[in-house]
Amino acid sequence: QVQLVESGGGLVQAGGSLRLSCAASGRTFSLYAMGWFRQAPGKEREFVAAINWSGGTPRYADSVKGRFTLSRDNAKNTVYLQMNSLKPEDTAVYYCAADFAPRRLSSRETDFDSWGQGTQVTVSS
Repeated sequence: QVQLVESGGGLVQAGGSLRLSCAASGRTFSLYAMGWFRQAPGKEREFVAAINWSGGTPRYADSVKGRFTLSRDNAKNTVYLQMNSLKPEDTAVYYCAADFAPRRLSSRETDFDSWGQGTQVTVSS
């Protein structure tokens, strides 16, 4: 099993930046891919980005492409989501998740095996 803890959320003005971190423990970090999802009030959880075990080219949702950057540091068991040019519609609870298929870049929630508790991101206009 994998334990995931997100951090870095907060309140930011539109156009600002935040960096989310997700620290993993409990299983060798390089054995799984990682992803971020988000859930806005009254909406379903949606895919944001995913990265494979080696930190290769990530996959992004169209809504964040060009603004968000996903990376990982296997030495620190941590994945990072750098969010720039934030918009009010980016307001959501952000969740990191682990996919035990290390080479996969899935956008489907059901492919992910472990989830963090989430961190709130609020973007004011």
